[in-house]
Formats: sequence, C-alpha cells, structure tokens
Amino acid sequence: MAAPPLLTLQDIQLTFGGTRLLEAAELIVSPGQRIALVGRNGSGKSTLLKIAAGLVQHDGGKRFAEPSATIRYLPQEPDLSAYATTLAYVEAGLAPGDDAYRAQYLLNALGLTGDENPASLSGGEGRRAALARVLAPQPDVLLLDEPTNHLDLPVIEWLQDELSQMRSAMVLISHDRRFLSDLSRSTVWLDRGVTRRIERGFSAFESWRDEVLEQEEKDRHKLDRQIVREEHWLRYGVTARRKRNVGRLEKLANLRQDRRDQRKVTGNVTLAVSEGRTSGALVAEAENISKSFGARTVVREFSTRVLRGDRVGIVGPNGAGKTTLIKMLTGLLAPDSGTIKLGAAIELAMLDQGRARLEPETRLRDALTGGGSDTLKINGEQKHVMGYMQDFLFTPEQANTPIGKLSGGERARVALARALALPSNFLVLDEPTNDLDLETLDLLEEMVSDYAGTVVVVSHDRDFLDRVATSVIMAEGDGRWTEYAGGYSDMVAQRGQGVTARTVEKAAKAEKPRAEPAPPAATRRKMSFKDKHALETLPKEIDKLDAEIRALNAALADPAFYTKDPTGFAARSKALEAAEARKAAAEEQWLELEMLREELEAGG
Repeated sequence: MAAPPLLTLQDIQLTFGGTRLLEAAELIVSPGQRIALVGRNGSGKSTLLKIAAGLVQHDGGKRFAEPSATIRYLPQEPDLSAYATTLAYVEAGLAPGDDAYRAQYLLNALGLTGDENPASLSGGEGRRAALARVLAPQPDVLLLDEPTNHLDLPVIEWLQDELSQMRSAMVLISHDRRFLSDLSRSTVWLDRGVTRRIERGFSAFESWRDEVLEQEEKDRHKLDRQIVREEHWLRYGVTARRKRNVGRLEKLANLRQDRRDQRKVTGNVTLAVSEGRTSGALVAEAENISKSFGARTVVREFSTRVLRGDRVGIVGPNGAGKTTLIKMLTGLLAPDSGTIKLGAAIELAMLDQGRARLEPETRLRDALTGGGSDTLKINGEQKHVMGYMQDFLFTPEQANTPIGKLSGGERARVALARALALPSNFLVLDEPTNDLDLETLDLLEEMVSDYAGTVVVVSHDRDFLDRVATSVIMAEGDGRWTEYAGGYSDMVAQRGQGVTARTVEKAAKAEKPRAEPAPPAATRRKMSFKDKHALETLPKEIDKLDAEIRALNAALADPAFYTKDPTGFAARSKALEAAEARKAAAEEQWLELEMLREELEAGG
C-alpha cells in the first residue's frame, strides 16, 4: 500500500492584478518522490512552490501538509539580515534532535566557513548559505527554487550528488536540464495555469510536451473544420433556408465559444543573430600563453587554435580564470608570455555574465536600440523596436519599463537581444543560459548551432555544452587548461572523471566571480584602506594556514592515528577541512584585490 502524501495542493487558483495566474493547479508530494516542476518563465512555478511552502495564500483550492512532516523551502533571494554569521543562519533552521555538525559540514562543502558576516556576502554566497540551511535538517520535503543559480560546475555536481543520497521528497525548479534529468522521477508541467503530470523524470518531458501540444493543435484544427461545416450548413442547407434549427445554432455557438476559450500556448522567443562579414579561416591562435596576477598563475603555457565555425565551451570553477582566458583569446588582454594571433576581419559581439551594461534606469526600448531611434538593423534589414521586443516575448506596454523593474529572466532576454543585434562573426557568450526557460534554451541552442561564425561559450550548463560545443577547454587547476574534443560528457569520458566533491572542497571552495580580472578602473571602486591592509596581511595569513594544513596532513598520515584515537582523528579531519576552506577564501580575496590594484595602476 502506497504511503499517504506529505503535501497536497488541489485545484489551486490565484489571480494577480486581474490576471488569472493559476486556474487548476495540483501538486501531490509523497515520501521519497523527486518531482521536476517545469513551465515557461512567468507561468507561476515559483508562486506555486511558495503556496506549497505556505508562504503565499491562494484564492481557491486546498492545501494540506501532513502535520508531522518537516518542509523546507529554498527561495531565489534568501534573507540573512537577522543573523550575525552564516553558521548562526544555518543552525537556526535546525530542529531539536537534528545533527548540529551537519550545518558546519554543509557550509564547508559549499565554500563557506560559517564565520562570514551576512551583510558582506555576495548573492552567490548568500545562496550557498541558504542551501546549507534547507539541507541541514534533512527534511521530509524539500522545495527548491533554482538551487543551481550562482553555482559553478564543481558545486553543482556536489549538490546533485548530495541530493541524490538524501531520503527527502523533493520538488525542483531549475533551468539546468542535466540536473533535473538526473534527479527527478516525476514531472509536473505548469502550463497556462493548469498542471499536468507524468510519472517519469524530466528526461521524458520534452517529447511528452511536444506530443501534448501536437494533439492540441490537431484538436484545434478539427474544431476549426467543424465550425466551417456548421457555417456552411447554416448558409446553404435546405433546412436552414426554411427554418433555422435552434439546436444546431446552439451547437455552433458552443463550438465558437470553445474555440475562444481554448487555451493557447504563449508565444515563443524568436532568436536571430545579426551576422557580420565572413571571417578568415583562422579566428584565433594561442601559442604557449601565460597570465599571472601577483604570485598566482591563472593561465599557464596554454595553446589552441580556434577556426571559423568552431563552438568552443570553456568550463571550470569560479575564480579559475575563464574570463581571463576569453579576454586573451579575443585580443582584449595581452598575455604575459606567449603569442596570440587573431584572424582577419573579426567582428566581435559579447554577452557578459553579469549583464553589467544593463543600467537599471534605462528604458527597455532604449536598451535595445541604444536610444535616439525606434529601429535597429538585424542582418542588414531595419526592424522596428516593437517588433524586435515581441521576438523576445516583450509586450508593447513594456517599451518604457526601466530595466531594473524586469524579472531576472526578462533581463536575461534583454541582454541576449542586445548581443544578438550586433553584427558579428565571433560571438562570445558568458553564461548565456542563466534565467532562461527551457523553450528559450532550445531556441538559443538552435541559434548557436546555425550561426555562420564562431562561438565561444562559458557555461556551467552541462546539457547545453553537450548540445552545442565542438570542443571544451577545461580548467585543470594551477593555471593549466586542456582542450577536449566534443561536449561536456565527451570531456568527462576523455579525462576519466568529472568534477568530484573533493574538487569542490579544495579547488573551488567559494564562488567568487569577481576574483577574475576586474573591469576597467573607470567603473571600479578605488582601493580603500581596508583593501590595502588586507592586500598586505593576507599573504602572511595564507602562509600560516599552509603551515597548519601541512601539520594536520602529517598527523592524519599516521596509519595508527585512527586506531588509537578515532575521536581525535575526526576532529583533525574537520579542522583540516575548515583550514582548507579559510585558505581558499583568503587566496580568492587576495587575488581579487591584487587584480584590482594592477587594473587601477594600469589605468593611471
């Protein structure tokens, strides 16, 4: 006999601002189930998850949660402001009887020490702390809204492994298809306010969705033809000329009403890249290039050739130097040694990860056109900004909306629209899949595949890389980079291993995107007294931690240690993890400050 559900939503209805967001949504979560919750951006997935968590009140329907069940919800934007440290924040989520050590373990595994002041955390660090808080109690039900956002590949793979070993039931919202495919066993599709469910994981979703939409289109076509037949009968039938049959008139009226009421799929994004002149056969050639910032080598004697038509993926933990490598391959940054040769007639267009050039006060239409015009040129043809907006699912009413008022997914579409509007034959995309829904991801993949020029992609999305990359350049650590033929899975097969949890602990302790070369000095802050002091004292702190780590490793290397003192062995192991975490964080902070200093000095 199946266990009763832990959480049930039935016929959930919700209206926002006069618009019906949810019409008849259902969600049933039983013990141990792993459910992928999917749907278009704006379809109401996050809202439905908040209703499931008891954080949003619905207009109609029923929510039931088993009183004895523990439920934990991961929001997209966690609030840590009420806590003195990240450890205090995570421990506050524990219930009596929960393993207190697990809070510290999770923080360390996610690249945090537990001593961080929440007020000074980056968005990614805050999200890591929030993950630790919801995972620590090992609850009966986990409701995770975009858990992989702001995480790099090593941490994503660690998180996936951690979740796969938990007994908790899970409802997952994520744009990472590989993550969903590997973890989910059921799929709930929220579409036009209504949910559909299949007892298969996300890997089966796309073909099932296409079958459903194809059947809807067939039904719509049959309904249209039936309407035509009925109208023909009314106009030309003998009976109609004598006396209108009230029953058939009512039938026709009902058919027309059905046609009007039939829920239609919302529009798709139309992606078209504005292609420039054809480049030479050789786009970029690097020979034994190296780049260091202070004592740290980010790229060490790397060589590659990028040819016209290549789709090159670049992967590695945050802080490994992916942005540095891109800047060198595109001629924006000179190597310390080695040579970079760029091909002829290169026209470069870039999509930056941080969407940094999207000013919050800029109107949507001005962000797309540059201001001062209502048109832009796409593939040599003038196109009105309203039409281009609609290609990316924006309505005319949004034309004057400030960028800062848009959602994360909408800002991602604006950044894509800007980058694709530039004439180019060399396209650089830095985390292009962030905040995109699955349908837009499909279209982006098609665009990248059909693009006549050359593409370099930095991405943590393994499935996206498998679908588009002709080769993958992998950060191996210590400034070493290796190029592998094929996509991400091919790279893993050639290396013999993927990125393991141990790699997370040692090589990618914390997400620090700003640890890569800083933007030009004109757009960056000046070094404060605190920054200068940290730059001077951090090397000594790192040396001290190095000595501590060597001593702990020496103690743990004694084969008799565990037999004689298991408790002491466990304590030393825990201390080693904490010391490695502090060292990694200190190195990343020092690297950021050193790069900032060099950038400021170079800028005069």
